[in-house]
Amino acid sequence: MTRYACFIGCLLLALFSTPTSAMANLPDFTTWLDQVRAEALARGISPATVASGLDGLTPLDYVIEQDRKQMPRSDGQKRTGMYSRYLQRVMPPQKIERAKARYLERRNLLRRINAHFGVPGHYLVALWGIESHFGDHQGKTPVIQALATLAYDGRRGEFFRGELFRALEIIDQGHIQPESMVGSWAGAMGQVQFMPSSFMNFAVDFDGDGRKDIWSNEADALASAANYLNANGWRSGQGWGEKVVLPKGFNTRLAGLNTRKTLAQWRRLGVRHIDGPGHLQASLLLPDGTNSPAFLVYDNFRVLLHWNRSQSFALTVGHLAHRLYALERKTFP
Repeated sequence: MTRYACFIGCLLLALFSTPTSAMANLPDFTTWLDQVRAEALARGISPATVASGLDGLTPLDYVIEQDRKQMPRSDGQKRTGMYSRYLQRVMPPQKIERAKARYLERRNLLRRINAHFGVPGHYLVALWGIESHFGDHQGKTPVIQALATLAYDGRRGEFFRGELFRALEIIDQGHIQPESMVGSWAGAMGQVQFMPSSFMNFAVDFDGDGRKDIWSNEADALASAANYLNANGWRSGQGWGEKVVLPKGFNTRLAGLNTRKTLAQWRRLGVRHIDGPGHLQASLLLPDGTNSPAFLVYDNFRVLLHWNRSQSFALTVGHLAHRLYALERKTFP
């Protein structure tokens, strides 16, 4: 019995060991970092940038703690009511009012961006508000340090290793200084919270000053968001979706992104409050379960899922964008 208890105690200690103890062996990290340094130089990143980004780097325990909190539930079940709670948390009334003010203040810039990329400004302001509270909450974690930590010890080491090299390339190209490259614990940066690979693929210098500055330049940040959506298939002139009403006894097994029907077909099934051409393809979502609000979502909703795979996130973007669109029509009929 004593041996068994000892075994169980050791097992529990291993299962619940802290990130601090898991990452205490810094010589291993140092050896790994030397390999990263060599690969960065082989990729053509300048020695000065490699030194400024990697010299003296140590892992961040709280980054690992945050990463492990993202692991899925062990029972594989989704919690109900997630969308309603998410909407209340990230979209309080004061944020909606601030979004309206920002939308009106930046209207001319947003029109120019829309003319160039075909993405209406109400979606950009919605993303801007949700991602960084209009640039006020961009994160304070050193991005290079966070990415190195996740690449070394995280669940997706290869992914974050690639992001680390992209971040060094951004510094090497002169878009930002290493000490100013701060963001979320996962390495998302700037007013639109781009990962480094998204920056390399989609960031734009909209004001023509020679830098792609998504941190302090609103024009660059919002235009970069528009470029991202456009490049991922945004359909100009088409909305994201709409809230609808289901008939009593509706077959909820038709809900989900894997089922696509035309709006005409949904109408024939009794779905009400549909506002769109009959040929438009849409999927039905019940984000909080069978008794939740119902939405028909279009191809642009799927583009928003490229940005963030959370359906709650994409629905919240659509919700705020709809409010801003209504403001536009009321203010400038």
